[in-house]
Amino acid sequence: MFSIARASIDRSLITWLLMLGCLLGGLWGFATIGRLEDPAFSIKTAIVVTQYPGASAEEVAREVSEPLESAIQQMGELGVISSVNTRGMSRITVDVKSTYGPDDLPMIWETLRNRVNGARGDLPENASAPYVNDAFGDVYGLFYAVTAPGYSDAEIHDIATYIRRELLVVDGVADVVLDGLPQEAIYVEPHPAIMANLGLPPAAVSGAIATADSVDRAGSITQGGKRMAIAPPDGTGTVQSISNLTIGLGGQVVSMQDFATVSRERVAEPTKLIRLGGQEAFTVGVSALTTLNVVEVGKRVDDRLDAIFRTLPYGVGLEPIYQQHVVVEEASNNFLLSLALSVAIVVIVLGLFMGWRAAVVVGTTLLLTVVGTLFFMATFGINMQRISLGALIIAMGMLVDNAIVVADGMQVDMARGKPSRDAAEEVASKTQIPLLGATIIGILAFSGIGLSPDSTGEFLFSLFAVVGISLLLSWLLAVTVTPLLAHYLFRQGEAGAPDPGVGKVLGAYGAMLRAALRLRWLVVAGLVALTVACIIGFGNVRQQFFPNSNTPIFFVHYKLPQGSDLATTAADLAIVEDWLEGRPEVVATTTFVGGGASRFMLTYQSEDPAPSYGQLIIRARSLEDIVPLRKALDAFGMEALPGGEFRTEQLVFGPGGGTPIQARFSGPDPVVLRELAEEAKALMEAHGPDLRNIRTNWFEQEMVMRPLYASERAQAAGITREDVSDVLMMASEGLAAGVYQEGSRQIPLILRSPDFGLDRSERLLDELVYSEPANAYVPISQVVDGFAPEIHNSVVERRNRMLTLTVQAGVATGANASNVLTQIQPHLEAMQLPSGYHFEWGGEYESQKDAQGNLGKVLPVSLLAMVVTSLLLFGKLRQPLLIWLLVPMAINGVAIALLSTGMPFSFTALLGLLSLSGMLIKNGIVLVEEIDIVRGEGVRMADAIVRASTSRVRPVVLAAATTILGMIPLLWDAFFASMAVTIMGGLGFASILTLVAAPVFYYMFFYKERREEARQQSGSPEGA
Repeated sequence: MFSIARASIDRSLITWLLMLGCLLGGLWGFATIGRLEDPAFSIKTAIVVTQYPGASAEEVAREVSEPLESAIQQMGELGVISSVNTRGMSRITVDVKSTYGPDDLPMIWETLRNRVNGARGDLPENASAPYVNDAFGDVYGLFYAVTAPGYSDAEIHDIATYIRRELLVVDGVADVVLDGLPQEAIYVEPHPAIMANLGLPPAAVSGAIATADSVDRAGSITQGGKRMAIAPPDGTGTVQSISNLTIGLGGQVVSMQDFATVSRERVAEPTKLIRLGGQEAFTVGVSALTTLNVVEVGKRVDDRLDAIFRTLPYGVGLEPIYQQHVVVEEASNNFLLSLALSVAIVVIVLGLFMGWRAAVVVGTTLLLTVVGTLFFMATFGINMQRISLGALIIAMGMLVDNAIVVADGMQVDMARGKPSRDAAEEVASKTQIPLLGATIIGILAFSGIGLSPDSTGEFLFSLFAVVGISLLLSWLLAVTVTPLLAHYLFRQGEAGAPDPGVGKVLGAYGAMLRAALRLRWLVVAGLVALTVACIIGFGNVRQQFFPNSNTPIFFVHYKLPQGSDLATTAADLAIVEDWLEGRPEVVATTTFVGGGASRFMLTYQSEDPAPSYGQLIIRARSLEDIVPLRKALDAFGMEALPGGEFRTEQLVFGPGGGTPIQARFSGPDPVVLRELAEEAKALMEAHGPDLRNIRTNWFEQEMVMRPLYASERAQAAGITREDVSDVLMMASEGLAAGVYQEGSRQIPLILRSPDFGLDRSERLLDELVYSEPANAYVPISQVVDGFAPEIHNSVVERRNRMLTLTVQAGVATGANASNVLTQIQPHLEAMQLPSGYHFEWGGEYESQKDAQGNLGKVLPVSLLAMVVTSLLLFGKLRQPLLIWLLVPMAINGVAIALLSTGMPFSFTALLGLLSLSGMLIKNGIVLVEEIDIVRGEGVRMADAIVRASTSRVRPVVLAAATTILGMIPLLWDAFFASMAVTIMGGLGFASILTLVAAPVFYYMFFYKERREEARQQSGSPEGA
């Protein structure tokens, strides 16, 4: 067999070039590699928004959402379609099947637009054209709040426009979004008495102001052989000019200021209000190109902002809400620190047990593996982000193992007097193929996740890629660089020197192993009993999908009853702001009223926009301050704001988010759905002591006043339903009459009653409505027989074209959603549902189920590939079988470690378990291969097992010790802590399995060979 190790010494120049390439390439890769917080991930969701003014939520669902959903459902790429229907608006969410990748989405969104446009003819006449928003997943990771106290609304808009324009030219910036700017309108308030005396119809007034600022084509003329364009007449450019508009009426000209008041002011009900520390503000969100280093882009944005704010007027302030580039840079620095500590731990441990020479050899190989991996990451466009950094940490144990096996083998052989080249060749002949096979199996353990064709595979592809690159590179360097460095550093002993591997510790291990072989059935029974106990105990381990973020940010969600106005919501949240202002552990508070913030990180989610909803983003002084602060804030909110739903929520890593506990009821009748929801809420309150803020996504029903239209009298007067609606709209909210263009801004022109803002509920019947046939105004009471109160659903939600009501709940601070769910799950699932109704769980349970389901589809393929590889490696059946018997027992150490530390079994812990299985299989393969080799030399079975196992003690123990100790720095990292505990506990027990269980299983599996040995030695068979 060709020896790569010997060739690496004979042709050392090539090996040195390989080392230099890894080092310089790694430095280049580290300097140029893109940096992100999370992997670039396509949000396979689009939103279709359609306005239907005046319609109730149920009418919107029936007349707008239903035909649109029917058309969209014909798309084969559709995963889930849901809609939120409120008064006057349909908001349809289209989720594409997770198996479609980012390259497929543009064509899918084009198909969606075609389907939606094709359904426009089925919509009501006064419904707006549906708007398809496929930029729903854009992330604005550089997120700032700007305050400008004392400046007019127009000046604030100018400042915001200037900031956006300047930031868009920064290299690497993809988009800049503004939110929370003051909303203005130009109000025209006609006096009803004067209008009635003049006989001036409202249509004449609205027509005049609608065209006051219009730009129309005026044509062109030819003069002197040249074509000359004709400019349209100048529009009305100011509020005063609108006041001076004139209207022709019966041969006379009437000035606007004779019968109306014109003013420019803020709208009474803005769609959103933003405050920073209680002071009015607007936000600036900046997104970076995903192919670039967000740290560098963020620094350029910060530099540009410094320059911008030096030119802005005095008093304009800037406060960062979330700075992705700072978070990413801190994570990168922490990773480098953890990596340096891990390498240092490897060197120190190896130095103590193998000497400084072996420590330098293995440490150098490990360092070159890591920097070489960075080179390939930069070459293949794999960004440095949370998942790819985690992959390097996960692979650390397997990376160091390859080098330790080769270094230990050469050190032992050279100490026995063998020359370095012969030692390298002998070690390589024994280990290079087993190590390669074990390395491939370790990579295959992650292939199911990384190559999955769904969202999980897209999000975690970098994990598989980095693990694959680093492990293959570690094998290559272990059989090339490690022998060369050992050639230079290891000392050659004298021939016939005593075996350096024999000592008191190894002698004791050999004696213990012989005893285990004799008592093999007792050992197996003990392992089986322990495995069963640990599997049972694992059921008590807390389950968690993704851990809480280590960014010291948390949220407050506040929801008043439906129908509450934005001013009331803002006033309530001001009470919370005042309370937070006096807390020393609070760094900054940003308040959003009427909706949430722009998506400033991939996993951020807010509630649907509503005047009765508000959110606070609170930055704490440290992560440790959040739990006590949340508890205190929860208690304060429940006491100070009993009229609304007040809950806090901590930022989490990874996908998911939203309400952790969700119970969905689907069926045809809204009344029955509400009855089922009330029953479910009662069960949750009775059996879920750790549940908080139990509510439904349909919220409360609301009171609606419907005018009783007198058809006969109204038709006689020539007054339509639309005329009545326009008069009521003008008297209550204001009637849109046009748009005033001011630069790039469009300011609404609104007709409204002079008494706007007063309580006019009792005087609506006194309003005047214009009768065109009579050319006169008549009291609305002549065509309306009063108002009748009605109860309407304020929100109607549908899921997959079925009415769906969801009962939602949070969990107490510190409680685990999975454990809380088990308290209520049997009670809700035992509910008796009417025919035609359906129940299912959503929330964190659904997210975990989907993730596990996706893994369940692909992991068997990975497992099969791993088994086939192990079979091909040995060319036999029994050796792979006994190795695979060890894998389920790895759960023992994991269960003991998680239960003793109280850490949850999260998604990252699952990745650690996969890594653990790879390390266990690798150790098993090398050990079993060594036993086969020793047996091939004619050594008796028991002696061969003891001798081979003894030779593997030091590499197994050292690889485990370096890996376990190398995980210590990660125990303080919120994202990797549970994974670190999983690997530390699991690997410790896996070492026992490798050094005790594997030899015992080997001895039992090869009982026929033992009988044959006994027959040859004594001439009579020996019992097993």
